[in-house]
Amino acid sequence: MIFYLKNSFVPRLSRLVAAVAMSGAVFMPAWADTTLLNVSYDVTREFYKDYNAAFARYWKQSTGETVTVNQSHGGSSKQARSVIEGLPADVITMNQANDIDVLNTQGGLVPADWAKRLPNNAAPTTSVTVILVRKGNPKGIKDWGDLARPGTSVVIPNPKTSGNGRYSYLAAWGSVIKAGGNAKQARELVQKIFANVPVFDGGGRAATTTFAQRNIGDALATFESEVPLIQNEFSGDFQVVYPKTTILAENPVSVVDKNVDKKGSRKQAEAYLKYLWSDEGQAIAAKHHLRPRSDKLLAQYKGAFISVSTFTVDEVFGGWKKAQLEHFNDGGIYDQVLLAGRAGK
Repeated sequence: MIFYLKNSFVPRLSRLVAAVAMSGAVFMPAWADTTLLNVSYDVTREFYKDYNAAFARYWKQSTGETVTVNQSHGGSSKQARSVIEGLPADVITMNQANDIDVLNTQGGLVPADWAKRLPNNAAPTTSVTVILVRKGNPKGIKDWGDLARPGTSVVIPNPKTSGNGRYSYLAAWGSVIKAGGNAKQARELVQKIFANVPVFDGGGRAATTTFAQRNIGDALATFESEVPLIQNEFSGDFQVVYPKTTILAENPVSVVDKNVDKKGSRKQAEAYLKYLWSDEGQAIAAKHHLRPRSDKLLAQYKGAFISVSTFTVDEVFGGWKKAQLEHFNDGGIYDQVLLAGRAGK
């Protein structure tokens, strides 16, 4: 659209522009576009591609503003480290709270109480950790204990860099505790399982490639949301096993305060995250096999989600901070069982 100004108005307009320039004020037009960066974990590419388009439509209709959302994906802990080191994320969308807490403790990028700013401890979706096996389940794998058998090859992403890998480790450990076992028995189980892991990929999608494309391993521990993508791409060559008890993966999100305040994108970034709890956001999550928090949407998609006995990190491990300190920090239990398992081979 072109606007024509009468000659008599031009001098007044020029004087106004000059006055504004001399005042040092900066005025952004109401229709200014915004670009956000969502830094996320490895297996959410397809979900956020669809969600970003839906949010952009909603925001345009609501405000008249065009918003573009770029994506960055990788192993969750590696992604968090990238943000601390300068990747200019407006929002971070992870699969475990620990990888957002670290933005507070090591980067001062978010407040300590970031999880209290949104419902459900700022986790709009959940998933569960399951076991994917090859068609016909030739190894007869039914539960976590079967992954510890000699001669069984298991693909699990590296718990040092991947939330997917951490959840798999904690799922196996917690299954022993929930069955009435003790920490010594749980440790023995995860030691045997991780001794059966031939390669540790950096994230969940890379582990999927190792298992499905490179044809390595008898089983893959992964999120439920990843399974349909694998089955669709590889024409049903795999089948999913739901363990008797598994872990509930909660997927928290946060604005990266230091970055959005610097960029002036807080309003758009906060709206982007809040829309995850909308009916449309929850429906898109369900279509991508993420379990919605909305009771209405969960009931609507009930047939897509198998009922399974679950436990949380808080329930069995005392929360992510404690689990990280005891199990995954350098020299922790995970490092110890990995060394012991390799030595025992």
